[in-house]
Amino acid sequence: MKILVILFAIFIVASLFSALFFLIRDKGQGERTVRALTVRVALSVVLFALLMLSYHFGIITGRL
Repeated sequence: MKILVILFAIFIVASLFSALFFLIRDKGQGERTVRALTVRVALSVVLFALLMLSYHFGIITGRL
């Protein structure tokens, strides 16, 4: 489970940096920035839902 969360976090950060790259390269006129940010938001929502479902089904616990 830890590896999956770390992978999601890496993909979210990579999507954020790709949006920054497209923003600088396209000077704010392209749709690639919006698409990259949409992917970032979608990945964040999926990660949140995955964590909540994992907690609900007992895969992860609230204890350290």
